[in-house]
Amino acid sequence: MPIAAIAIWFLGVAVGVGALQRYKSSPAPEQVPPTVWPTASQLPRVADKPTLVLIAHPRCPCTRATLHELRVLMARAGARVTADVLFVRPAGVPTDWEKTDLWRSAEAIPGVTVRSDEGGHEAALFHAVASGQIVLFNTAGREIFAGGITGSRGHEGDNPGLARILTLLSNGSAERAKAPVFGCALSEPRDLDKKGALAGLTDDGSSRSEERP
Repeated sequence: MPIAAIAIWFLGVAVGVGALQRYKSSPAPEQVPPTVWPTASQLPRVADKPTLVLIAHPRCPCTRATLHELRVLMARAGARVTADVLFVRPAGVPTDWEKTDLWRSAEAIPGVTVRSDEGGHEAALFHAVASGQIVLFNTAGREIFAGGITGSRGHEGDNPGLARILTLLSNGSAERAKAPVFGCALSEPRDLDKKGALAGLTDDGSSRSEERP
C-alpha cells in the first residue's frame, strides 16, 4: 500500500476516534430543576426518606451505564432512599414499547420502582430533557441534587454524581449539588437503539465496566 494511502487511512481513523471521544464526553444541556416536588406529579413521595427520580429513554444505549450506577448507589445507600425510574413513552407507540431490556434491568434493582411516563408528562414536570437525568428530593420535598451518575456516555465507574448523592444521603450536604448528564435526548426518535449503537462502547468496540463494591 502506498505511503500516502496509509497516511490517509491513519488520519481517517484518528478523526473517527476523536469524534467518538467528543460525543462520549459531551453532556446534555444543563437544566434548572424544580426547587420543590412538583404538585402536579402523579408519583408518590414518601415523607420519611429522600426520594430519587430518574428519567430515562427506554432505548438509549447510554442508559445501561446509568442503571449500573443506580444499582451501585442503591446497594451503598440501603434503605436511606427510595427511587423511581420513569421510562418515557411517546404517544402513538405500540403496547409495551418502553418495556425493553433497560426496563427489565431497572426492575431488577432492589428498592427501585419502575413506571411508564405517558407522553413525557413527568419528565416535563421534573425538567428532564436527557436520558439519565436524576432529581433527588429531601424529606421536606425540596430538591437537593440534580444531574447524572456517569462520568461520560456509556461509562461505568466511580463518578462525581454518584459520590455527591451518597455524600448527601450520609451527611445531608455535599460540595456541589449537581453533575453533568450524559445521555440521549428524551425527544430522540423511536429507533434510537439503532441510532445510538456506539454510545455504550469503548474505543476498541467492547463494553466498559468496572468491578466495585
